[in-house]
Order: sequence, then structure tokens, then C-alpha cells
Amino acid sequence: MAVSFTTDRMLRFGDCDISGTAYYPSYLNLLNGVVEEFWTWIGYPWHEIIWKERWGTPTVHLTCNFSKPSFFGDKLTFRVTVTKVGRSSVALDHEIWCGDELRWTVNQVLAASWLDKHTSMTWPDDVRAKLTSFLPKDEGVNPHQPVQRG
Repeated sequence: MAVSFTTDRMLRFGDCDISGTAYYPSYLNLLNGVVEEFWTWIGYPWHEIIWKERWGTPTVHLTCNFSKPSFFGDKLTFRVTVTKVGRSSVALDHEIWCGDELRWTVNQVLAASWLDKHTSMTWPDDVRAKLTSFLPKDEGVNPHQPVQRG
């Protein structure tokens, strides 16, 4: 069973165009904040790995599908699921809901990167173990078990 990280974001005035509809660059900024929160939740806050350890997790691939518009004041629920862990990358699937309506989905690949050298790096063993622990245990079935931030 895949374990998903779940968190909420309110769609604010500054996230929308003049009609009150979510503006896609703001969506990506919200998504980045959710990904940052995910890394904190798994025990690797960006402010520590970036400033102290000098590595980061830049996005190297991003695909978004917008199925329904969102509007100023909507509460969006972001569900992040680890789908693949590579030598120096991790694939995340995001589902963004408003109530019971799926609003948009994202497939994202992050790469482990040395910030001073601007090169990829192999995941540290503890990070790889943590990321791998979120992969589905039974490959034939892929239900999600939401986990709220604590």
C-alpha cells in the first residue's frame, strides 16, 4: 500500500487572476511549498539540507494536467505519493482535490544535487531508505493510505 502525504492550502487572492480563477504560476508556487513541507515531514527540512549539508532536490521533470478550475477561497487538498526511487532521483505523483473534485494532477521528478558543484549525487543511504519506505508494498494493488501532517 502506498503511503501518501496530505496537506491543505487555501487559494488566496494573490493566487488568482482578475476573474478569481487560480493562475497556473501560483499553482506551481503552491506545489513547491507542498514539496518543501513533504521533505520536512520525512525528516529532511530544506533549510537544513540546503544550508548545512549543501544538497538540494531541484525539479528535473514536471507534467501538469488541469481538469477543473479552482477559485479564490477554495481549500485545496494536496496528496503526494512517492512512485519511484532511483539512484539520484525520486518520482512524485500529486493529486490536488477540492472536496471530492479532482482539480489537477502532477507528475514530478526531483534529483539529488550538490549545490556547490551543480552536479547530481547519489541519495544518502538514510534518505533513500526513507523514500523507499513510501513505495507500495504490493505491486499488484495501489490503494492510497492518506497520512496527515502531524
